[in-house]
Amino acid sequence: MKVLITGGGGFLGYRLAQALLKKGTLADAEGRQAPIARITLFDMAFPEHVDARLTCVKGDLTDRAGVEAALGGDTTAVFHLASVVSGGAEADFDLGMRVNLDGTRGLLDLCRKQAKPPRFVFTSSVAVFGGELPAVLDDGTTPNPQGSYGAQKVCCEYLVTDYSRKGYIDGRSLRLPTISVRPGKPNLAVSSFASGIIREPLNGVEAICPVGREAKIWLLSPAKVIEALIHAGELPSSAWGTKRVLNLPGTTAGVGEMIDTLRRIAGDAVADRIRIQPDPRIEALVLSWPAAFTTERAAKLGFTADQDVESIIRSYIEDQGIKV
Repeated sequence: MKVLITGGGGFLGYRLAQALLKKGTLADAEGRQAPIARITLFDMAFPEHVDARLTCVKGDLTDRAGVEAALGGDTTAVFHLASVVSGGAEADFDLGMRVNLDGTRGLLDLCRKQAKPPRFVFTSSVAVFGGELPAVLDDGTTPNPQGSYGAQKVCCEYLVTDYSRKGYIDGRSLRLPTISVRPGKPNLAVSSFASGIIREPLNGVEAICPVGREAKIWLLSPAKVIEALIHAGELPSSAWGTKRVLNLPGTTAGVGEMIDTLRRIAGDAVADRIRIQPDPRIEALVLSWPAAFTTERAAKLGFTADQDVESIIRSYIEDQGIKV
């Protein structure tokens, strides 16, 4: 079993690699647990101290030769996490199209050259939804992205489904909620504030929240995302059928609820480090995203969400060894 993780140098990609190292096996096409012989990380940069058991290939998705070298000819599982994030894709349309759409198409074409069709897990986003939406979305809600990032993601979902139909890959696309709480520094994702308003105050730093307290978001913790990625990669092709796209379960959280929960857990001094300064551009995008789903299909397939906002924040505090 040989695994490729694009975006493997990032927080989620590297955390996925560590989880796979710990697990040691992945289910093959016959459902048997097969030993993982090699995990290759493909990214533009990597953590300072990378586990020696991992193979790192530096490059980006537009570098066809680099991607081909990372894949080799016998990769059996691909976890495609690499992308230009939402804010970056909106600010630089050409970059987003080149990396998110063209890069994914190039990766899929190279997967056709593998000895056997690899399992292909693609990280999509709830940003594929937008416009006039019902209060609660379900598995039948039609995507209608209101941003370039969401448009690129939904295009890739269709590609993954069609390449699977043709038998080139065994694909499955997961629409990720906003991931919180991410450690480290803020990135260019529009949703970055959902981690920042928890992470920065706990680190003694002021956090600027670009949306009002009434804004609501669909959240999932990093631990649950990693669990979902591995579970998606191990489900048999028959479980997906012709529906290769899935809305992951999550938790609806109001920004005000997040701040109030942090205050209850960590105290006034911590929560008072948050300053709400609405940014019309960011707020418009965030408010166009769905904040509540019924995810019956995900539940039937064995995917689970966090219990609530408090469990998400406490999980981050425990993971980072923060004393409150």
